[in-house]
Amino acid sequence: MIFGLEWPLILELLLLGCFTGFLAGLLGIGGGMLMVPFMTLILSAHGVPAVLSVKMAIATSMATILFTSISSVRAHHRRGAVRWDLVRTLAPGIVAGGLVAGAGVFALLKGTTLALVFALFVGFSATQMLLNKKPHASRQIPGPGGRFAAGGVIGFVSGLVGAGGGFISVPFMTWCNVPMHNAVATSAALGFPIALANTVGYVVGGWSLPAILPGSVGYLWVPALAVIASASVLFAPLGAKTAHAMNVAQLKRLFAAMLYLLASYMLYKAFSG
Repeated sequence: MIFGLEWPLILELLLLGCFTGFLAGLLGIGGGMLMVPFMTLILSAHGVPAVLSVKMAIATSMATILFTSISSVRAHHRRGAVRWDLVRTLAPGIVAGGLVAGAGVFALLKGTTLALVFALFVGFSATQMLLNKKPHASRQIPGPGGRFAAGGVIGFVSGLVGAGGGFISVPFMTWCNVPMHNAVATSAALGFPIALANTVGYVVGGWSLPAILPGSVGYLWVPALAVIASASVLFAPLGAKTAHAMNVAQLKRLFAAMLYLLASYMLYKAFSG
């Protein structure tokens, strides 16, 4: 037993961390779209009701981004791809939106409602990936007020679905004439403030709850976070390296099909709960 977890559960979480980390590096997507459904399944198998399992899965998934974003942004920074000027001006809105989502709306919504929101988000993301939809650059980056508002939307929506925000921030920056490689790198840097604000919000919003599982704080399952993060940080670079030797376009189509299945499972949790 480690971190209060039995060995079979540790192995399940390690496999989940390896799998999500590798695919995140391979396809350049956040692991939350994969991690939340599987974490929900694991939590449900351990007797946590749907109204709480979805929330704990989203919170724990988001917290792993605190660790994976650091290694990712270091690699992008060495290549000079991060637009730190955009990070500094988008981050305040992201933190505000994340705190509102994590400490406020997230705690008020039912877990089954969040499962429905997540399913719709994953289904939309899978369709975008399948069709390879990309926004056309048609305007410039807005002023300080517009950046704060954009950051608020990114942080808020990310907090409801447990994802790093790249599904909004990359299209937004591309739409605003930021080159794709800069948009992806800057989105990776924004992952840390998104994860930090929302994780604090999940802990504060669920502070009054009794410990749902050993080691849980608010909606955050700390032992699972430690196991998953350690595995995903190790396997994300391996996935990024493998991407250069494979046909990623075909893999994305297969991954989109997997996302539809995961979205279907979350729809089942939404309506069965």
